[in-house]
Amino acid sequence: MLPESKSEKLDLDSESILEFGQEKTIFNSIQTKNSKDVLLNTDTPSRAVLSKKTILFLAYQSIGVVYGDIATSPLYTFSSVFTDTPTREDVLGALSIIIWSLTLVVTVKYVIFVLSANDNGEGGTFALYSLLSRYARINWNNPNVAGRAGFDRYPTGDINGVNRGLRRWIENSSFIRHLINLLSIIGVCMVIADGMLTPAQTVIGAIQGLRVEVPSITIAARTGISEVILILIFMVQGFGTTKIGVTFAPIVAIWLVLNLVCGICSVVNYDASMFQAFSPYWIYHWFANHGRQGWEMLSGTLLCFTGVEAIFADLGHFAPSSVRISWLFFAYPCILMAYIGEAACIVADTTGTAWQNPFYASVPPSAFWFAFVMAVLAAIVASQAMITACFSILSQAMTLSCFPQLKVIHTSKKFRGQVYIPVANWLLMIGTVAIAGGFQDTTALGNAYGTCVIATAFVTTILMTLVTIIVWRWNILFSLAFLLFFGLIDGAYLSSALRKVPQGAWFTIVVAVVLSTVMYIWRYGTLRQWDYERVLKLKLRADKLNLVDANGSSDVIAMRSNDQATTKLNSVMVVFDPAGFDSPMSFQHLQSALKVDPTVVIFCHHRHINIASVPEDERMIVFKPEGTESTYRIILRQGYKDLPDTSAEFGIMLSNRIARLLQEEGHQFELDIVTSAQAKQLTYLTNTISVRSKPDSFILHRLVIEMYAWLRRNTMENQQEMLGVPVEKLVQIGIQYEL
Repeated sequence: MLPESKSEKLDLDSESILEFGQEKTIFNSIQTKNSKDVLLNTDTPSRAVLSKKTILFLAYQSIGVVYGDIATSPLYTFSSVFTDTPTREDVLGALSIIIWSLTLVVTVKYVIFVLSANDNGEGGTFALYSLLSRYARINWNNPNVAGRAGFDRYPTGDINGVNRGLRRWIENSSFIRHLINLLSIIGVCMVIADGMLTPAQTVIGAIQGLRVEVPSITIAARTGISEVILILIFMVQGFGTTKIGVTFAPIVAIWLVLNLVCGICSVVNYDASMFQAFSPYWIYHWFANHGRQGWEMLSGTLLCFTGVEAIFADLGHFAPSSVRISWLFFAYPCILMAYIGEAACIVADTTGTAWQNPFYASVPPSAFWFAFVMAVLAAIVASQAMITACFSILSQAMTLSCFPQLKVIHTSKKFRGQVYIPVANWLLMIGTVAIAGGFQDTTALGNAYGTCVIATAFVTTILMTLVTIIVWRWNILFSLAFLLFFGLIDGAYLSSALRKVPQGAWFTIVVAVVLSTVMYIWRYGTLRQWDYERVLKLKLRADKLNLVDANGSSDVIAMRSNDQATTKLNSVMVVFDPAGFDSPMSFQHLQSALKVDPTVVIFCHHRHINIASVPEDERMIVFKPEGTESTYRIILRQGYKDLPDTSAEFGIMLSNRIARLLQEEGHQFELDIVTSAQAKQLTYLTNTISVRSKPDSFILHRLVIEMYAWLRRNTMENQQEMLGVPVEKLVQIGIQYEL
């Protein structure tokens, strides 16, 4: 059996294989000629079942990572709603909208429904897209690589007729599939833009509190302080989510308790009637009194749930149950009380200025500096929430081949979703510092910020509706009710936010367009490359059939010894095989161009598996293609925290493993061939693929392909260097694709 890979789908076509097991050779011929489902792919395992103690620990951690953003919204929400001193009725109306937005959008929609739509524990827009891809054929996966990350559609034979019809319509419509992919990309790009805006907005919002005690401080000084803090935030990201979360959790906990206490004190001291805002009547009164202006002012109230997407996007760092516990029993009541207290303070204020800085106005003067320090620290944590969310969704985007392949560092062996992407971190830092220097205050920045938040929420509502129909198999009427209810809320907020494009929301549009362009260039180029490789693969198979007719052999690999024109080399050649099946193009080019035939050939396929560590005896699987001599296939399985074994030269380690298995099984003749060839010469063969556009293609196509080629050259990892292959023994064959 193939350990830990009962579902690895080895697309070996008509090739029969002999498997060398963990430490013993198992001569069980596994025929895959007429079976497409011999093995499924579970290299991406289901999320582990967590103990109650671990869930509570993660709930504590999540306080320090997930809620920093939404917990600091009381710093600037009311000041973004009003432009002059509000009446008591206006304050009650705004407070009622805030209360019900936190209840319906955050608690009901996200915490109850959206968190349940995770993809093997991962959250975010692309997680919804990935989940849908498992139940409907809406994604485009690489058909030229074995073990395609488990994205084949799950069997759903019990789905009812209406839902099945909708799924079939989506699967058969290329336009709808591209539209769903585009929506996912837009949602992701908005979250990444949010990852740049959140640190700037929250830190500047906290530092602006200095105006209360130090009125003479200049904008330049406040901006400079903010930028220093922002740079420090990004510099500590490499420590990982666990260390940062454990460090930040007490800060957010104290901050939320501070908001709770200040809220209670304000209600007791100023106006306890603010609890009337729990009645939806005040929302009706708000719109009845303000009309169109009330709708326009929604762009300010939506800032109360900024960071809501972080609750979902950061899910891979934690667990749904832990996030629900920390929100429902701690963060939610504290934030509600903060807004109620601020409203009471604004209503009771006789100077008419409390609405400009409601949080600091509700803090007793003697506690100002403590509250200011805690606000700054909480703003730092708020930045952390969206930064970690960006790392998670970029990792998902790379898995779905929608983003260039950047280096991903897993910072925890226990929690596989905790990742750090160095390049993304520094780019986010540059963007955030530039934003802080460009906007300098929270008014215009809040316009851009709110657009990010609500655009992502609207995309999530659409994708969630599809999840309820295709994955959860709800009655179509319930799914439509979900779409209409939450879509109406999101649509009202989004239409209001888009009115602020000239006042700052333009920045969100620009960032989203730039990021979407990069993603679509990568996606377009990747699909064109897959099509090219598919056609090339069909051509090679046709050539294989011609060889079968001429020589009676069933495999191109088996033709090595029958080709009289080749030069025999007494050597072991390790051929890196990116696909994991068929004969690699580098080896076929070697044979056709140079007529070289090594004595022993080892086709090595390196597979990264999304678990922390693969057991030692399950990291190397060895196959021997039937009908061949001295030809072997090896699959190296590496978890994200596993380090390559560099105690011996890579090729020697592989050939020694094969020799040991042959010796244990008594295959002395083959053992002598391997031993003799290894002692004589050891070489490595790989290929470098360069991409360029066809000269006669459309100019836009050529431009996109050339940009894709540039991204590919500057982001793809060097597999051979990572495994420690000696450069002097490595032969690289250049292959050019004209797309």
